[in-house]
Amino acid sequence: MKLYNYHTHTERCRHAKGEDEAFVKAAIEAGFTEIGFSDHSPWPFENGYVSYMRMTPEQLPEYVSSVKGLKEKYKDRITIRLGLECEYFKKYMPWLKNRLHEYGFDYIILGHHYSPDEQTGVYNGMITEPEELENYKNDVVEAIGSGLFSYVAHPDLFMRMYPSFDADCERVSREIIAKAIECSVPIEYNLLGFAHGIEDGRQGYPYPDFWRIAGEMKATAVIGIDAHEPEAYSDKELRDKAIDTLLSYGLKLTDSIELNKFR
Repeated sequence: MKLYNYHTHTERCRHAKGEDEAFVKAAIEAGFTEIGFSDHSPWPFENGYVSYMRMTPEQLPEYVSSVKGLKEKYKDRITIRLGLECEYFKKYMPWLKNRLHEYGFDYIILGHHYSPDEQTGVYNGMITEPEELENYKNDVVEAIGSGLFSYVAHPDLFMRMYPSFDADCERVSREIIAKAIECSVPIEYNLLGFAHGIEDGRQGYPYPDFWRIAGEMKATAVIGIDAHEPEAYSDKELRDKAIDTLLSYGLKLTDSIELNKFR
């Protein structure tokens, strides 16, 4: 299996550190043959709202230029893809599609952090009520069905603070996984969440029960480093542990994603 990662952030998102080129060098040093930059998508928020966790629309051209420049500079050493991690904010999707075509993006991944959107909604990593859980599930299932996304990042984000994996969580998990299988969309085993869980000694995401169900249903998984610093590329032990865990659940692992789905 080739070494790959399609989930890489940059300092533009306000919570990552390291120059863009440093991520590329770290990936090459660790033996990766293909990586994708997928920083948090900007959105044209209303009333002057500025997000605390993503680049602004004005920063997008420079982001694209930087990644494309690195793609050319290192083309003989590593394959670099241009992507974004995006929510499924329905009212902004036409704007996003136009930007994807305008700048020649290779892919987008679904990281649905807020429902229904960041300005008016709740962070899906902090939900604790069944109604919030249902809203998250509905958005993710619709997003998968849209055909725009190459894979689903941290599909079990809802377990970050949810009190327990109850019957509602099982039902929601099965619906998300079933839709991903139906649409041939991989689901991501998120190494950043995995590392935090080991450090904190608590289950958040990736949540074992979600992934046992995914294995039972024969879903396809993709491993995402969710790199917020270049050093994340060097943690071979964590990646190997994640692979062993996924295989123990009976999941199918893929080392590639379908590009250009939004075209």
